[in-house]
Amino acid sequence: MAEGFVTRRPTAVVIGAGATGLLAAAALADFADVTVVERDRLPEGPEPRRGVPQARHAHLVWSGGVRAFDDLLPGLTGEIVADGGRLVHIMGDMVSRAPNEVWFRRFTATHHRNLVCSRDLLDSVLRNRVLADARVMLRQETTVLRLEGDAAAVTGVRVRAGGEEGTLRADLIVDASGRGSRAPQWLTALGAPRVTEREVNAGLVYATRLYRAPVATRDTDFPLVNVQANPAKPPGRGGIILPIEGNRWIVTLAGTRGGEPTDDPGAFVDFALNLGDPVIGELVKDLEPLGGITTTRATANRRRYYEHVKRWPDGFLVLGDAIAGYNPVYGHGLTVAAQCALAVRDTLDATGWGRPGLTRRLQRAAARPVAAAWDLAVGQDALYPGATDTRPNSVERLLARFVDKAVETGARNPRAMAALLDVMSLERPATRLFSRDMLIPMLIGPKRPHLQGPPLSDAERKSAVP
Repeated sequence: MAEGFVTRRPTAVVIGAGATGLLAAAALADFADVTVVERDRLPEGPEPRRGVPQARHAHLVWSGGVRAFDDLLPGLTGEIVADGGRLVHIMGDMVSRAPNEVWFRRFTATHHRNLVCSRDLLDSVLRNRVLADARVMLRQETTVLRLEGDAAAVTGVRVRAGGEEGTLRADLIVDASGRGSRAPQWLTALGAPRVTEREVNAGLVYATRLYRAPVATRDTDFPLVNVQANPAKPPGRGGIILPIEGNRWIVTLAGTRGGEPTDDPGAFVDFALNLGDPVIGELVKDLEPLGGITTTRATANRRRYYEHVKRWPDGFLVLGDAIAGYNPVYGHGLTVAAQCALAVRDTLDATGWGRPGLTRRLQRAAARPVAAAWDLAVGQDALYPGATDTRPNSVERLLARFVDKAVETGARNPRAMAALLDVMSLERPATRLFSRDMLIPMLIGPKRPHLQGPPLSDAERKSAVP
């Protein structure tokens, strides 16, 4: 990135027109003319596309991501809700079992809201909003082949479109290409140091089927239903019912090694009935399926520690899933993408464009939301057999037991629940779990008994009967 006084408007190239790339473009547009390079042809509306194979599975945006969405693009959440999305109160509009098999009470005193809709709808609204900005240009059906420059500075990208190759020069290149990012290979090809990577793979497999919602639940706020897998009882099995726009339910089931779901339609409901609690299977067993079953095996937590590279090249930045991809069961990918983009914008606001060492500052700023979500995901997944070559040490095991205790406390105390959701929603750091709001209820109560089953009301159960 150029240093010193800039006399022209800077330029940036963003690799990838997924959620991370579009949010990055929105963050950069106040500072630079942005070109978004995308290998696919994007759909005109809320339709699936090849470059987002996980889009058919359940997605949500935690409240920390909702805030970042509206900070970057004021009113974005409202636009998504107007088109059929929904803001779901946590836990008032949810029926949720924690990994330690404790059912959460449906407290309504907290402010936390998840944004829930199909990924196709979210991407469509986000595309329309960002690409309407005259400072953002899209180049579709264009593949990035490699970085241009050297180990000290990245100056552009080599691209191929329509059988022809060319070079796009820019002051900043942003890799927002997702889990399949080739940034590590591109950097070593320039002579940059190898990036340290870590993988924690619980062996989770996803299977998702779309259902027509029961008639009585349509146009109502039927709760999200979530049964999380228990790592203490492998294989872990879990699932979620996500009511979305168009009077549909996305039903995603998941299982770790030895307990994986399949794409067999005859086995789907049986799997849902055997998650440790049968509530999801009972709710969907008589519903009309809309299409077949989609499975995904690429669910490992994989992190690249770009912020630790000693000689980071000027003019290059990596964001979102290209830094770290998470087990999708935790639902943090979109929230982290938005918070990474917000960190970029805020850093540029504070430092200005063209300062020495700016891209290193940007990379370190983007690493903070990544690290928060990583610690939450790995703290659970590292407990599964075969997930990692390095088993949790005594401190990590102690922390995992404390988190279980925090979950038990939050399940029956609204103050503790607020503290827990601050962390889970990526609004506050994990130190929030050691606040008075958590520790006092944890140590001295009062302690209500735990729920013995899912907190669905009789009316909700009846409405779910087709």
